[in-house]
Amino acid sequence: DLEAYLDVVRQPIAIRSSSLLEDAHYQPFAGIYSTYMIPYVESRDVRLKMLRDAIKGVYASVFYRDSKAYMTATSNVIDQEKMAVILQEVAGNRYGDRFYPNISGVARSVNYYPIGDEQAEDGTVNLALGLGKYIVDGGMNLRVCPAHPDKVLQTSEMEIALRETQTRFYALEMKAVEEDFRVDDGFNLLKLPVKEAEQDGSLQFIASTYDPYDMVIRDGIYDGGRKLVTFCGVLQQGVFPLPELLRLILKLGRESMRREVEIEFAVKLNPDRTGVFYLLQIRPMVDNKMMLDEDLTEIPDEKTLIRSHNAIGQGVSNEVYDVVYVKTDDYSAYNNPAIADEIDRINRRFLEEGRNYVLVGPGRWGSSDPWLGVPVKWPNISAARVIVESGLTNYRVDPSQGTHFFQNLTSFGVGYFTVNDFLGDGVYNQVFLNSQPAVEETAHVRHVRFSSPVVIKVDGMKKEGVVMLPGVE
Repeated sequence: DLEAYLDVVRQPIAIRSSSLLEDAHYQPFAGIYSTYMIPYVESRDVRLKMLRDAIKGVYASVFYRDSKAYMTATSNVIDQEKMAVILQEVAGNRYGDRFYPNISGVARSVNYYPIGDEQAEDGTVNLALGLGKYIVDGGMNLRVCPAHPDKVLQTSEMEIALRETQTRFYALEMKAVEEDFRVDDGFNLLKLPVKEAEQDGSLQFIASTYDPYDMVIRDGIYDGGRKLVTFCGVLQQGVFPLPELLRLILKLGRESMRREVEIEFAVKLNPDRTGVFYLLQIRPMVDNKMMLDEDLTEIPDEKTLIRSHNAIGQGVSNEVYDVVYVKTDDYSAYNNPAIADEIDRINRRFLEEGRNYVLVGPGRWGSSDPWLGVPVKWPNISAARVIVESGLTNYRVDPSQGTHFFQNLTSFGVGYFTVNDFLGDGVYNQVFLNSQPAVEETAHVRHVRFSSPVVIKVDGMKKEGVVMLPGVE
């Protein structure tokens, strides 16, 4: 059967698993087992040897230490597992001795961090040049909402665009590896700088060029200047209808599976502006951290320390015992730079101890204008599990929704609350915090630690979030 398959398929092949536990509706095992890719070579015997080794490698990965640990953590038993192996053609084009698609992506039908006009149900997609392993491995990629492809946070400011752009990509090496097959399923993948893709000509329609003389970023490829992977031709210029395709497939996937879904896809673009969209995989979107069955609006205010009706993020956390907050008596925005220094010092101690905390303060966190909020950068508050913007009667700032920290908020699953309790919009029980003994108190900041955790619950779909009083579940 494999020989007959190889006679027909003259492309590189991906060998991956489809197992009972992996595709279970309530506890999918995404990315736990190995996925191998083998190149296309002329000799069928050589390809057959590589294919057999890859199939054995996929089956063997059920028994690796990481897989067993994951099974234990999810209360599954290996005896329940049954596995099929799927052979798929790898999407992409050949460039010399390497093979990769112009675009790989992972799309999710729900977005727990909507900003601006985005709605949670619009979904979100992560895009990258090259093979999708780059996204799965946590590489820097482009995050966009398919319903608003013209509004991309990462390209909204030049400083962010230059810092948050993809710099490397994965390609499949097209040389035979039958003698050198390894347990690591990425052993025959090349990790290359984006400059190599420019030489291949694969950046057409997906890159912009930074002009260092005029200090602007121009859509398209021009001589000189650094190339940024922005997918501008596909997202904003309609070269290929990727946003429309993603909206349709997420809608159909959600309706068919009757739950939120996650899809993996790839796109091959041709110089004549045609292309092929490959739907590689679709699975239920379940993340244990994200599970929240409770209606947060039914929790009475008197049980909450903080409540927000404008919250982003998702999930439940019961490992936080500390609250760090800016004192509001005699508060003046003039002191914001000093407050940033005090918080940075406290945050460093949390990092050393491996603990997290709830951070509360007036105005916009991370504002470049210290009159609008505390001018911290992400490293200064990186141990915070929830960041709260609290308004004051004499100091009201529109919520920023954390645009400056957005990449980090989404990457680390941090909650972001906006509270204006003096307007009746939410709860911030500072009287209770003031009555507690302080672990540390500086000129402007107070750090309180409780003997039992403050449970944090965030429902990004409904924009509701609460931090419970200590000891209250």
